[in-house]
Amino acid sequence: RIITGFLRSLRPSIAARRVVADDDDSRLAWLIVIATIPVGITGLALEHTFRTIFAKPLAAAIFLTINGVVLLVGERLRRTSEQAVTAGEAGQRGTRPVLDLSFKEGFGVGVFQIAALFAGISRSGVAMVGGMTRGLSHEDAARFSFLLATPVIFAAGVLKLPSLAGHAADHIHGQILVGVVVAFAAAYLSVRFLVRYFETRTLTPFALYSLVAGGACIVRFSV
Repeated sequence: RIITGFLRSLRPSIAARRVVADDDDSRLAWLIVIATIPVGITGLALEHTFRTIFAKPLAAAIFLTINGVVLLVGERLRRTSEQAVTAGEAGQRGTRPVLDLSFKEGFGVGVFQIAALFAGISRSGVAMVGGMTRGLSHEDAARFSFLLATPVIFAAGVLKLPSLAGHAADHIHGQILVGVVVAFAAAYLSVRFLVRYFETRTLTPFALYSLVAGGACIVRFSV
């Protein structure tokens, strides 16, 4: 539906110019495109730097700990906004649908994904925090975050295809195929579970895990 909506919005007609505003699927498609731009440009420009400088065990442990702090701060901001709504001090934050986001707000949520270029930072987690800062519920923030994963992961895969076509993949094509199938199944089941999980639960358990695991790894790799 999203892909079809995107294609509809590209029709070269005067009527099609209003599609993005009037068509939910088209609008969601463009929100995803716009939110992908920040991490796409940064990843293309700095992927090698991030991978060679920061993809070390101790650095990853530090960023995993930072990831836990970010998730906790996101939850704190979320609770504060809910309390403000209850007290009648703010608008209906935490109840906005994804389609209510402006393109500027979608871009802002996409900026959060740049942090995931550091090993140890959860892309889905920081993207959810970005959505929650714009007033989305846990469930809607999770849905938008998982939708944003598709172009990012697809683009990363395309960038690695030349390596798979070269000598690096000699004699392991079968293993690669098995890995693809298992990764697809694991991702599908995980997303289904987490979307239902965030209907009633929060990021706090993931934040605590990141803090504990990150702290333990810092101790382990700094000695």
